[in-house]
Amino acid sequence: MKLCTFRQRAGLSGVLAAGVIGLATLTLPATAATPTKGGTITVATIGEPPTLDPMASTADLVGILTQHIFETLYTFDAKWSPTPLLAAKLPQISDDGLTYTIALRQGINFHDGSAMDSADVVASLKRWTETASRGKQAAKLISAIEATDAHTVRIVLKEPYAPLTALLAMNNSAAVVMPQEKLATPLKEFIGTGPYQLKARVPDQYIQLARYDGYQPLDGEPDGYGGARKQYLDEIRFAPVSNANTRVEGAAAGQYDYVDALSVESIGKLKNGRSDPVLLKPFGWPRLVLNTRQGIMSSLPARQAVQRALNEEDMLYAAFGNKDFYSLNGDLYPQGFPWATSLGGKVYNQGDAAGAKKLLDEANVQDRTIRILTSQQYEFHYKMALVAAEYLKAAGFKVDMQVVDWATLTQRRQDPALWDIFITHSPFLPEPALIDFPSKDAPGWWDTPRRAQVLDAFNQARTQEERIRLWADVQQAVFDEVPFIKVGDFNSLAAKSPSLQGVQPAPWPYFWNAWKAAK
Repeated sequence: MKLCTFRQRAGLSGVLAAGVIGLATLTLPATAATPTKGGTITVATIGEPPTLDPMASTADLVGILTQHIFETLYTFDAKWSPTPLLAAKLPQISDDGLTYTIALRQGINFHDGSAMDSADVVASLKRWTETASRGKQAAKLISAIEATDAHTVRIVLKEPYAPLTALLAMNNSAAVVMPQEKLATPLKEFIGTGPYQLKARVPDQYIQLARYDGYQPLDGEPDGYGGARKQYLDEIRFAPVSNANTRVEGAAAGQYDYVDALSVESIGKLKNGRSDPVLLKPFGWPRLVLNTRQGIMSSLPARQAVQRALNEEDMLYAAFGNKDFYSLNGDLYPQGFPWATSLGGKVYNQGDAAGAKKLLDEANVQDRTIRILTSQQYEFHYKMALVAAEYLKAAGFKVDMQVVDWATLTQRRQDPALWDIFITHSPFLPEPALIDFPSKDAPGWWDTPRRAQVLDAFNQARTQEERIRLWADVQQAVFDEVPFIKVGDFNSLAAKSPSLQGVQPAPWPYFWNAWKAAK
């Protein structure tokens, strides 16, 4: 039985037909416009980033901003394959899979004018293994990070680890390269090798980036996040706009050049406004992360009770309002990815209050209060939380809804004493190991013998075919042990000014290669 009903929106098909791009590729048709150099754009984001240290956070907002300042050894091309960025080529991997030899590009300077060499890379990678959740994940398998000469780095593993190159390419919790002299913790100076450098930060007002004239782009043409990063814009200003309605109104009025994370029901207003809709389809998956370390969700029967209680269809409909913007799918990847399976249906979209209450009784917990941590800055998170709360109440839970700004949420989720469930989302990542849950250090702290067994087998597999087969075992462990609950697949909506050219729809929007055309 549905606990909530929501009004259907109509007349969307024509709007949706424009601006839709699949994640199988990040390539758009070439534009006939000639790029022009100069100008400043203002990008409205969902709020103030909790940090500008890209190693210290997995938050998408941090990655979106800092990918313009800092760079990694590798990134992803338009087909989601790792491609060199600060490295000169893909790593040379020994026959036993244990040694990665990485040749570095030469002539790369940091924003402070110093030259990048292997000493900077080694120091940065060591900090990454100590600071970043993805780095800590890799650190357990690394026996040495060393420079063999001024332009070559070697990483030696204790056992084969197939995802390493993709892990080094990710832009949040990122293995960025910084000058070794500046590697303070917490980071005090934000100096990278990227096309733009930090000019000013006024908290709660703006973060201003300026073109770095000493930047050395790759040769050739843009290729997804890879290829040439061309610097047409003089400055990029990121403005935190935490209120979702304010972002929508600003987009409709043409107040910003780009507006991120818009609610899908606002697409009609965009159609009649001064900005063009940018729809990325499919984009990603929202999920409820359960605190397996402490509190009520440390009980497996209690987590299984939450899984059985929820009706994900109602959660998605509350959040997005129209099936053009979401699809029911309990599997961790949609069709079209090699990682897609059909295992999730048995535990997905049950809405079984009686069955959930029976599991909760078996958990034998005295205090049945669940603290749900969420934010209205991602409005769809909040709407899903409201519906989830009603289903959990019907199953016998008491719900304490804690609504905070996104920066506060990313801080609180680090402390297992402060929450039981938080809501987040992620784009569909090209490599499953890039999802934060494989790390025992990620909030949620899933750490069981079965988790270790299935993930170790998956990460040590030497062929893609074997990894695809073993990924099914990882997913089954997720469905059985419930460290998190996927809500479904969804598309994302943003908006851009008609004068902003060269911007490709992407899960983490970037503005190198972008320019402002004359109106």
